[in-house]
Amino acid sequence: MFSRDRWSEIIEALTSNWFRTVLTAFGVMWGIFILVILLAAGKGLENGVKQGFGGMATNSMFMWTQTVSKPYKGMPKGRRYSFEIEDVDAIKRQVPELMIVSPRNQLGGFRGTNNVVRGLNTGAYNVYGDYPEIIQQEPMDITSGRFINYSDIEQKRKVAIIGDGVRSELYDKGEEVLGTYIKINGVNFMVIGTYKKKGNNGDAEEMQKQIFVPFTSFSQAFNRGNKVGWMALTARDGSSITNVKNDIMDVVKSRHSIHPDDDRAVGHFDLFKEYSKVNGLFIALKAVAYFVGVLVLLSGIIGISNIMLIVVKERTNEIGVRRALGATPWSIRGQILMESVFLTIISGMAGIILATGVIWLVNFQLSQMDTSEMMFLNPSVNLGVVLIALSILIISGILAGLIPAQQAIKIKPVDALRTE
Repeated sequence: MFSRDRWSEIIEALTSNWFRTVLTAFGVMWGIFILVILLAAGKGLENGVKQGFGGMATNSMFMWTQTVSKPYKGMPKGRRYSFEIEDVDAIKRQVPELMIVSPRNQLGGFRGTNNVVRGLNTGAYNVYGDYPEIIQQEPMDITSGRFINYSDIEQKRKVAIIGDGVRSELYDKGEEVLGTYIKINGVNFMVIGTYKKKGNNGDAEEMQKQIFVPFTSFSQAFNRGNKVGWMALTARDGSSITNVKNDIMDVVKSRHSIHPDDDRAVGHFDLFKEYSKVNGLFIALKAVAYFVGVLVLLSGIIGISNIMLIVVKERTNEIGVRRALGATPWSIRGQILMESVFLTIISGMAGIILATGVIWLVNFQLSQMDTSEMMFLNPSVNLGVVLIALSILIISGILAGLIPAQQAIKIKPVDALRTE
């Protein structure tokens, strides 16, 4: 099967009419090129959108209090309630599937009044009272100094970590930040670190204008007592926050005498559910890419099949002589199939190489740009996609040559020798 004579025949047959062979191969090359480019573009879009999550722990949800909508145990509807720090311990104890439960308090905001002062500079920023675990749920790059630790929590230190946006507005360029003081609602906090977050959504700039302080010092400085504004909860690996959401709600409702069927009393945002929707969208896009790519490839395969039928017709005398000399039907069929598969693979590999070159050029251009806020990042295809493409090529080559091969073995030696 892999004899030199047979491969010489294949090369000779395909090169006897270069122009026709190139035009035929172009259809397959273009189909594979479109397939790979569509998959790479989809991956680039997926990378860009996921970058917008800023590396957040996606198996998370955020929970806050709302107005009670149903009377329960003698208490009226419409009442307000607050989370307490004891709720955090209860949730951790009763819902073992959770990995992190972070209580948070929040003050101010960029749409509010100025709440932070340093010297003559003022600004309106979101100030968060947090525990150290929040950096696992809402990752950030610490550009200088450090983040909150448990010594800060236990000793109620008045320390703060500020974003690069806060730094640029309250400090002069090149000015030392660590060890300086800022005044938050009249209370002095010492800056011990700066951070930068990644994101490509509309609030990317505002994400750099946040301030983090220890939860305990926040509660003490701003008279929050044991109250908790809201919580960030992350499930363990292997568990879905969506699946344990009802258990969390049950704990909160039980502790605050809320009717078990009152779904409005506890507000929440399920990040994992939204992230799953995004993943579903990209799975659909990948399916569309395969569908379109295969359809384009199919047109190329039909072209190869037609050309192989013409080749068989042109080689009728040759096939007749070979049959007269004792060539078996399988030998004739194998020859035609090998020519078809060889042409398909060569043209398909050319399409893969061309697509790889285009992807490399796009990535090279992106590497020269700031992609931190772009919705398109690192378009690529993995080895699995290449293997799938090769499998498609081999199967396509066999299908393209099957009909011509069957046509060839139907030729009778006597009739073939009589053909002019």
